[in-house]
Amino acid sequence: MDWFTAPGYWLSRLVFQRALAGVYLFAFLTAALQFRALLGERGMLPIPRFVARVPFRRAPSLFHLRYSDGFFAGCAWAGCAVSVALAAGADSELPLWAGMLLWLVPWALYLSIVNVGQTWYAFGWESLLLEVGFLAVFLGNDEVAPPFVVLLLLRWILFRVEFGAGLIKMRGDACWRKLTCLHYHHETQPMPGPLSWFFHHLPGPVHKAEVAANHLTQLVVPVLLFTPQPIATAAASLMILTQLWLVASGNFSWLNWITVVVALSALELPTDRTAAPPAPLWYEAVVLAVTALILFLSYRPVVNMISRRQVMNRSFDPLHLVNTYGAFGSVSRIRYEVVVEGTLDGTPREDSDWREYEFKGKPGDPRHWPRQFAPYHLRLDWLMWFAALSPAYADDWFGGLVERLLEEDRDTLRLLRRSPFQPGEPPRFVRARLFRYRYTTWRELRETGACWKRTYVRDFLPPTRLATRTRRP
Repeated sequence: MDWFTAPGYWLSRLVFQRALAGVYLFAFLTAALQFRALLGERGMLPIPRFVARVPFRRAPSLFHLRYSDGFFAGCAWAGCAVSVALAAGADSELPLWAGMLLWLVPWALYLSIVNVGQTWYAFGWESLLLEVGFLAVFLGNDEVAPPFVVLLLLRWILFRVEFGAGLIKMRGDACWRKLTCLHYHHETQPMPGPLSWFFHHLPGPVHKAEVAANHLTQLVVPVLLFTPQPIATAAASLMILTQLWLVASGNFSWLNWITVVVALSALELPTDRTAAPPAPLWYEAVVLAVTALILFLSYRPVVNMISRRQVMNRSFDPLHLVNTYGAFGSVSRIRYEVVVEGTLDGTPREDSDWREYEFKGKPGDPRHWPRQFAPYHLRLDWLMWFAALSPAYADDWFGGLVERLLEEDRDTLRLLRRSPFQPGEPPRFVRARLFRYRYTTWRELRETGACWKRTYVRDFLPPTRLATRTRRP
């Protein structure tokens, strides 16, 4: 079928596939290095407990068959290895069917992780990676030209990501309509980056221009993805530039990067390869069947987008094949942070020697300048931001965190930047307090060297100790 392939997108597919493999690598690396404290057998939300109460049909996962920390680690590191192989172009060295199976491996492994990840994996970019990764299976390798319908489906994802996010903003916080949200957002976003302080101190008119440009990119430009070239390439390029601006302004895991990756598939990049053998009939049949399935399932996100009760970051099927996206429908005006402290004193008092635990990404010490972590995802730090918004977000895991700090759990301490206690000398009590944080002014920064100024608000958790002191291995 001449209409089946898009020979002008050889290089676009290559760049897209290699970049997607890179995002997969960060996702699996995040899982491998953090799972024991979060989801392991002795984690805050253990996977064995989850699979015991949630059936396979609701959350398909390899870990329904068996679970051990070693098996999870093996799956995560295997995902890293396959991602590296795909980034190196291993799929192009295989027959078409084998290359497709190789792309299926990271999708199946990551689906298994997300479906048992519970609160730690309840982020929109998890489903986005799975949705994009599923389509990547059917994009083919060097044996066939890129299927035109799969490229269109990738643009359909990009449209929903951007347009859905634009709608959720216009229907949400009034500051988006007044163009004032970025007067606050750079300061109150979940995890600021090293440049966020400077973004926050941009002049007000620049902030308004940022918001206006965001509305243009999310509500107008996505429609142009379905126009002829070079207009579609220009639209995708503008989206890439917008996403790179967001990368510079904060740490949003791989959300911006996976959006850039999908936009790459819409670019018509120069290539001298325009011919290929006809695609096998079985391949065309599989691709068309998958296309029909995705189009059928797409009615749910479409209904959600046009609904006045639009929800964001919702998956409509257990395989995460078609999802709805969106972020920051409302923007906090004030930043709160939960500060966790411990003491060696046997009787906790206000004047006890309380020592602060330092997290890797979330603000703590006012003098500690934020670092760039994205696309690596610090899951505990992100959930601590939600906990500061409302204790309800932390009901199912915060007690487990405190318990593990009291027990000097090594896997939990590895998630932190610094523990204030020497090994073998865990705290007797741990408490948590809520502080208001604001960026310092230029003058305060020069005088103190601190990028944050914080003010005590109230207790978040009173001093807590173990009923029976034990130490985790």
